[in-house]
Amino acid sequence: MDQKLVAVIDYGMGNLRSVAKAAEHVAPANTRIIVTHNPDEIESADAIIFPGQGAAKACMSALLETGMIHPIQQAAQEKPFLGICMGLQVLMSHSTENEGISCLDVIQGDVQHFELNAHPNLKVPHMGWNQIQQTQEHALWHNIPQNSRFYFVHSYYVTPNNQNIIAGTTTHGTTFASVLSQDNLFAIQAHPEKSADHGLQLFQNFLQWNGQ
Repeated sequence: MDQKLVAVIDYGMGNLRSVAKAAEHVAPANTRIIVTHNPDEIESADAIIFPGQGAAKACMSALLETGMIHPIQQAAQEKPFLGICMGLQVLMSHSTENEGISCLDVIQGDVQHFELNAHPNLKVPHMGWNQIQQTQEHALWHNIPQNSRFYFVHSYYVTPNNQNIIAGTTTHGTTFASVLSQDNLFAIQAHPEKSADHGLQLFQNFLQWNGQ
């Protein structure tokens, strides 16, 4: 059986080792997982995991410096692609973070800050365990019960133009899109690598998914 190569994108921020270790823990025998910032390795990989944390501006700068912007945009259109946290947010067109920044524009829509005026007692960042309500069926939800709890750390959330690609929602003051699914792409605001058994199940589902 041919070996499947999965690239975990490294742009210098985020829990890369724990993401790679979680994926390795549940990977099928014929799967090799690499952590890379090499555009050629991203282009030759069979599947992509795009994790991250930190600020959108710093993330976009790092992607530009390493030449990864085009390979990531290409991969997000063509092969199984899992975005995590900042790896979801920078897939959008634009973020209001850092007084506004253009992002990868893989998914049409914006990234917005939690609205403290409407919810003055809201804790930001949204940090800790919270439920995800699955709003559509998907291969990556296999064996993950409805309203399972995942671990979140973020101050911004995505607002896609196309509501039909929302695959999960979470409530923190407002109900926001915490999971997006578009063709071969699945992206989640929570951190599966910090989400115990449900997070490992999500990685296992992704590694067995052909993107359809």
